Amino acid sequence: MDTVSADRYAELHRAHRWDVPRDFNVAHACCRRWAGDRARFALYWEDESGERNAWTFFDLQQQANRLSNALVAMGAARGDRIALMLPQRPETAIAHIAINQIGAVAVPLSFLFGPEALQYRLRNSETKIALVDPQSLGNLAPIRDCLPHLSHVIGAAGARESWITSWESLQEQASRYFDPATTRASDPAFLVYTSGTTGPPKGALMPQSCVLGNLPGFVYSHNDYPQPGDLFWSPADWAWTGGLMDALLPALYFGQPIVGYHGRFEPERALRLIERYQIRNSFLFPTALKMMMKAYPRPRDAFDVNLRSIMSAGEAVGTTVFEWARDALGVTINEMFGQTEMNYIVGNSHANWPAKPGSMGRPYPGHRIAVIDDSGNEVPTDEAGDVAVNRIAPDGTPDPVFFLEYFKNPEATRAKFTGDWCRTGDMASVDDDGYLWYQGRSDDMFKAAGYRIGPSEIENCLVKHPAVANAAIVPSPDDVRGNVVKAFIVLASGHSASAALEDEIRAHVRKFLAPYEYPKEIEFIDALPMTTTGKVQRNVLREREAARKAQMK
Repeated sequence: MDTVSADRYAELHRAHRWDVPRDFNVAHACCRRWAGDRARFALYWEDESGERNAWTFFDLQQQANRLSNALVAMGAARGDRIALMLPQRPETAIAHIAINQIGAVAVPLSFLFGPEALQYRLRNSETKIALVDPQSLGNLAPIRDCLPHLSHVIGAAGARESWITSWESLQEQASRYFDPATTRASDPAFLVYTSGTTGPPKGALMPQSCVLGNLPGFVYSHNDYPQPGDLFWSPADWAWTGGLMDALLPALYFGQPIVGYHGRFEPERALRLIERYQIRNSFLFPTALKMMMKAYPRPRDAFDVNLRSIMSAGEAVGTTVFEWARDALGVTINEMFGQTEMNYIVGNSHANWPAKPGSMGRPYPGHRIAVIDDSGNEVPTDEAGDVAVNRIAPDGTPDPVFFLEYFKNPEATRAKFTGDWCRTGDMASVDDDGYLWYQGRSDDMFKAAGYRIGPSEIENCLVKHPAVANAAIVPSPDDVRGNVVKAFIVLASGHSASAALEDEIRAHVRKFLAPYEYPKEIEFIDALPMTTTGKVQRNVLREREAARKAQMK
């Protein structure tokens, strides 16, 4: 069982100073500077078929050099956008290094995106070259003639078509020597598309320095990472900020190995992977943790796992999962909060300050955070407001965690800021100790019978019930109350829907929460709609429920 250290938060916050060099390149920081040690492992990889291999930093750098030469021969230049439509594979890490060291901009795109989602992002980014695997190739093929800027496609992992160039042929022909470009810390490095609840996705253009801005949160959320024997794994897709900035790049930045796994997330597979590699550090979404908790209430009875740190983000973990991880895994979860535009800004560090169950944590050292109202004023203690980050860090220097702009969208960029405060759109309150308590997305909050309702507290209470595997709370339109609380519930294995179970669940919530918070309506469903980053799409359920009620009139 891990133990609580003294509260060092104030000391760490006061001592933090940013030291961002004028020239900085992600590829050099995360690979080239480590590649001289030919025995230093960077990546252990396997897929669900059982294929496994291991790569040193030297291996990654050699292949990245070859790919960089090939990209330049295809016409890629500084600032050009190059898309990576790849899952957790060695080629993904290699491609990021190759793209960054020529000064181009990596556009990570999920291999799960269908043709319509891909077409929007590839057209909007004016992507010049794309890298695909067999799965993403199938979604690119029907739209490639609609992409006037796309000049070349590279196929990895056996992706083959007459109009693409194979990864293997490029590696065979290109030189293993490459002279990397010099980039400023403020130069663009990544273009990451974020999905809001309204409007088309926005491309957040991220600077080279954003990796440095993420480091305090990464280090503290994994209890002073790296420690001897640390080995990282996360199921988070490397196409998303959670997988790229919260797992792959920071681990490599410290010259530490990471485990990559290409396959579906399942609790048994996850625990087998943790056992096989003796993984010590992990980033696990709350949904993944809930699945593990329900499948294996006592995981250490069945698996030899010895985790040192778990970070979780995307949704509130809630006290039920928090207590299970502490008691059943021997790890206190460090929750984290951030966005693509300014990531890893709030969270916990159990080894350095106490984690309050259910809290988002405190602002990580290096970031100035406040909860503000519509006018940009800080709200009183325990009052809900919009979580915001100031452009200027507590040490008086610019905070390097920030995005540069929304690509080709100056209006949205301006709207993100109120003065020097950058709004997240997530609601929270702050207690007397400086801990933030998540209330939900501003567009997830609703009123029912005059009461302001946030979904997180009710969802956490529902998951405590043994029959509930997962749950989402949304408003259901009501002529009298304006809205009533509705719960969409995924049942745990061995339980069946019934009116009696609905009554039992309502009584369970009444026992723990305020009378106005229990779900007046309950609907059992097979699965909740989720984003590929593990967040519940309450907007999908909200719209579905509004349409259903409209049809009833």
